[in-house]
Amino acid sequence: MSYFIVFVAVVTLSVIFLHWLSYSFLKRRIVERDSWDLNICCGTTNGGGINADIFQHTELPNFVKLETIYQLPFSDNQFDTVLCSHTAEHVDDPDRFDQELRRVGKKVYYVLPPIWDLAAAFNIREHRWVFFCVRKIHSSLPKRMRLPFAKRLQARVGQKITA
Repeated sequence: MSYFIVFVAVVTLSVIFLHWLSYSFLKRRIVERDSWDLNICCGTTNGGGINADIFQHTELPNFVKLETIYQLPFSDNQFDTVLCSHTAEHVDDPDRFDQELRRVGKKVYYVLPPIWDLAAAFNIREHRWVFFCVRKIHSSLPKRMRLPFAKRLQARVGQKITA
């Protein structure tokens, strides 16, 4: 077997393992660690309080369907804790989204794909932003940059997951 094939296999398995570690294992530990008053863009995850999203992916308790993420139907400081898991990398304007989350929540926590999760961090089919972080959870948005070619690709074939 050639060294190149072994190298490609090791790199591929490493990327798969790191993605599983980041997206499945660590994300689940963060979500289950606490009961979140608002789980914004919840997907299929029950955060324990109000679960809100622009699309209902599955049956969740206390689900609220959102029209937009930039004008949430909640009062100022209505929630003590807000969990935003794997969403900021999808949105057009993370700063505007952050401002709206801080309007409705006293404490906002972001779960983001760390830079070492190559499969998620550089997913131009779904994401618009790459965040320069090594941790999963943040109390503010880390530095970031637009993913090159993501907007153009998503304009042609659609964004697989939109927020």
